[in-house]
Amino acid sequence: MRIIPVMDLMAGQVVRGIAGRRAEYRPLVSPLCGSSAPLEVARAFRGLGFSEMYLADLDAIAGATPAFPLYSALRDLGLRLLIDAGLRRAGQADSLFAAGAGRVVAGLETLASLEELEILCGAFGPRVIFSLDLKHGQPLGAIAGDALSVAGEALGHGVQAMLVLDLAQVGVGCGTGTEDLCRRLRQAHASLELLAGGGVRDASEVQRLGEAGVDGVLVASALHDGRISPPRRFEDRG
Repeated sequence: MRIIPVMDLMAGQVVRGIAGRRAEYRPLVSPLCGSSAPLEVARAFRGLGFSEMYLADLDAIAGATPAFPLYSALRDLGLRLLIDAGLRRAGQADSLFAAGAGRVVAGLETLASLEELEILCGAFGPRVIFSLDLKHGQPLGAIAGDALSVAGEALGHGVQAMLVLDLAQVGVGCGTGTEDLCRRLRQAHASLELLAGGGVRDASEVQRLGEAGVDGVLVASALHDGRISPPRRFEDRG
């Protein structure tokens, strides 16, 4: 089981996410580092032994220019970056890879269409992670359907890696609420790389997600609060 630390970026600072209510996000305060500066937080993650990181560029998701120079600086620290910069069109991925993305996240919240997703997956294969963005269990964005049907459509368009993320659960410490969905996805799609995040409470929840078939878990608040500690690999889900 991979534990992947999360950095939410807004206005040049790392912020702490709360239930997807982005107007309420405030600069990160964490015992892991003395600053909310992105490079300082990233160095703290590297010091803890992490080699990959999920970066949500919230300004870019809202429509601003992605923070390309920062991506390059973070990559140069030795981190493999999974970057969500609000991809809308497949053609935007090239600049993200050039700036330092190891993988790009195509989020349901911002993606223009499944056709764009198919183009992305055809060009970059497993370097594309489709984010099944939910709020209170309901899919966000322009693609109609319930969570399981939207996931199935995405897989039909070439997705090999999927993140299940309910924004309403982010930062509130009440659990992801997506274990059953993840279990159903795993049962139906044995070869899918399956990630989950949003509200992970502690190591016992990481274990439960592993038992549901999840390959990697995104963690932010629980890591900064000490409820989940390195090393980043937990016992095999058995």
